[in-house]
Amino acid sequence: MTIDALRKIIGGILLVSLIAIGFSKPFQEYIEIPTSITLFEGQQFDLAKAEMVTAKMSSDNSSISLKQDNHSVSLNAKKRGENEMFLELAGFPIKKVDVNVLKDFKVIPGGQSIGVKLNTVGVLVVGHHQINTINGKSSPGEIAGIKIGDIITEINGKKIEKMLDIAPFVQEAGEAGNPLTIVVNRENNYFTTKLTPLKEKTEGSYKLGLYIRDSAAGIGTMTFYHPESRKYGALGHVISDMDTKKPIVVEDGQIVRSTVTSIEKGSNGNPGEKLARFSEDKEVIGNIVRNSPFGIFGELNQNLKNGIFDKPMPIALSHQVKEGPAKILTVVDDDKVNLFDIEIVSTIPQKFPATKGMVIKVTDPKLLAKTGGIVQGMSGSPIIQNNKVIGAVTHVFVNDPTSGYGVHIEWMLNEAGIDIYEKQKEKAS
Repeated sequence: MTIDALRKIIGGILLVSLIAIGFSKPFQEYIEIPTSITLFEGQQFDLAKAEMVTAKMSSDNSSISLKQDNHSVSLNAKKRGENEMFLELAGFPIKKVDVNVLKDFKVIPGGQSIGVKLNTVGVLVVGHHQINTINGKSSPGEIAGIKIGDIITEINGKKIEKMLDIAPFVQEAGEAGNPLTIVVNRENNYFTTKLTPLKEKTEGSYKLGLYIRDSAAGIGTMTFYHPESRKYGALGHVISDMDTKKPIVVEDGQIVRSTVTSIEKGSNGNPGEKLARFSEDKEVIGNIVRNSPFGIFGELNQNLKNGIFDKPMPIALSHQVKEGPAKILTVVDDDKVNLFDIEIVSTIPQKFPATKGMVIKVTDPKLLAKTGGIVQGMSGSPIIQNNKVIGAVTHVFVNDPTSGYGVHIEWMLNEAGIDIYEKQKEKAS
């Protein structure tokens, strides 16, 4: 046998051995052990490990206690802090796992139906209008280069906050024959343009040739509120203008209680909808300071109760969410919050904020009979798994109303201005 032939045989044996090791259960369990684990005070994390592998912490800082046997390791988070766990084989380190313990954190889940009123920054352009002048039809706004989705923030150096602010400028400039100097916000880029109002032939009034709007309203579902700071999160997705389909830039806004009056049941290709009205007293229960891809956020001026979970509950981070059974809190009749069964079909542990972290499926027969699945207005319904708030319903699949997307709760908390990752503050020496 030649040396080359012997090398090939040995190489083949090594290759087969490596493939066999790769498919072995102990090796697979080792590979699945994460390189970073985050826990809240009081939580326990169990992970499987290969036989003959031992675990130990890099330092005894009392933030983590460790228990192990031949098959598993249990980490118990005692107090806020950071540590490192080393997995060793025959005394040699084979993997390092960063362990971070966060301060105990809880929120109160929502589920209530809420009415949403948004006031825009300036006035939003939602269309062009052709003015019938003595010289033919024309749109001064279109001529000035103003597009649908633009926001008018200033006219002649004066801040514009609502539609009523514009009328005096238009009539005065039209009668004088002078152009208006208009500041426009287009996707956070500001520019100035000149617009000369034109006179409507049949009415005798001057117009901009633009359809504009300064507020929007709708309904959604409360996701959570933090009892200590009173900060809340709702909807789980951005509110866009119905005409421009672009996110509404919020100056301010309010949320009020709302009552579900009926349900338009969803079907394939036709998402359903909750039909609701604002409560009769239209009492403002909170403000709106942010409209982001993860929902609307602000502060409540009163406590909210859903009648099911009215005490603070722990949350689960994205890597702690598991595929399997879960529940949602939502309203389908009047203002009563109910608990319904769903399934977490898939979940993606995310290191960075993302709006679609889970795929969910409604399994509750009562909810399916009532709504057909996920309907508009259900967005923001909190998702509960293992007595933890894990996220919120966000979108429905158009061709399958029983299924849709969910967003992980940690990203909504981040948008609400709640820092659950706050580092241990060092005491002054």
